[in-house]
Amino acid sequence: MLIAFDIGGSRIRAARVFAPDHLEPLGELPMPPSFPGFIRALGQLVPRASRAVAISIAGVIDPASGRLTSANLPAVNGRRLAGDLAAALGRPVWIGNDADCFVLTEARRGVARGHRNVFGIILGSGVGGGLVLDGALVAGAGGITGEWGHGPVLDQRPLGHDLPRLRCGCGQTGCLDTVGGARGIERLHLHLSGRGLESREILSAWRAGEMAAAETVSVWLELVSGPLAVVLNVVGSSVVPVGGGLANDRDLVAALDRAVRQRLLRPTTEPVLRPAIHPEPGLVGAALAGLETFG
Repeated sequence: MLIAFDIGGSRIRAARVFAPDHLEPLGELPMPPSFPGFIRALGQLVPRASRAVAISIAGVIDPASGRLTSANLPAVNGRRLAGDLAAALGRPVWIGNDADCFVLTEARRGVARGHRNVFGIILGSGVGGGLVLDGALVAGAGGITGEWGHGPVLDQRPLGHDLPRLRCGCGQTGCLDTVGGARGIERLHLHLSGRGLESREILSAWRAGEMAAAETVSVWLELVSGPLAVVLNVVGSSVVPVGGGLANDRDLVAALDRAVRQRLLRPTTEPVLRPAIHPEPGLVGAALAGLETFG
C-alpha cells in the first residue's frame, strides 16, 4: 500500500492510495517546527501495512544530491529528505516539488488530460510552474524545471510606466516573480496608484471598471504575458493549467490567456490557459509518481 503526502508551509495531509483515482484520506496535522517533530507527525499518519511513501512538498529537490531547498519549511530545509525519511520510516520514499505534482495531476487527471506537452503554472503569492513532455514529468538539473518567474526579464517601462527594479527572493533583480503573483499585483498597484490594496480588492475594482485598477491589471498583463508566451513557444505546450490563488479569478485568467495567445507563434482561437480543475493536485500527483516509481 502506498501513502501519499501533501506537505506545505503550515500543514501535512495524507491519503492511502489504492489507485490513481482512489485515495482514502488519512487526516492532517500542523507542520512541526523541528525535524524530530516532523518524523513523529509522518509516523502518526503512516499505517503499518504501507510499503512506500510518496510526497509532494513545497521545495526544490536536487536529483543529484537529494537535498531539499525550502525557505518555507525550516524543519526539513537542507536535508537529504528522501534518505532521511526512508531510514526513519523504514520504507522507500519518493519526493517531488508541489508544482511538479500539480502539473502531473492536471496532465493525467485534470484540464490538460489528453495533451502531449503540458506546461502548468502557479499564480499564487509568486509564480511557479512544472513541465510534462510526452506524458512524463521533466526533472531538470538541480531540480529546477518550470521556474519561469526567475531571471532579469522584466520590461521596466510597460505601457510607458517607469517601474522600479525589485530585488527577488532568489537573489536576482527584475524577476517576473516580483510582480507576477498576488503580492506582485499589490506592488504594482501601490507604485502606479499610490494605494495599498490587497490583490482581491484590486481585481474586484478592475472588474467594476475602476480606472486605476484597470491600469494596474493592464500593466500586469503586459509584464506576464510576454515571458509566458516565450516559454510556450520553447516547450510546445498546447494547454496551460493555471493553479494558485489568482487562478480563482476566471476573468483574470481569461484576460491573460488572450494576451498570451496574441504573442504565440502558433495561432489558435481556443483558450490555452485554463483554470485547473483537480481538487487534490498535491496528493494525486504524489500518488501518480509513487505508483510509477514503486509499482
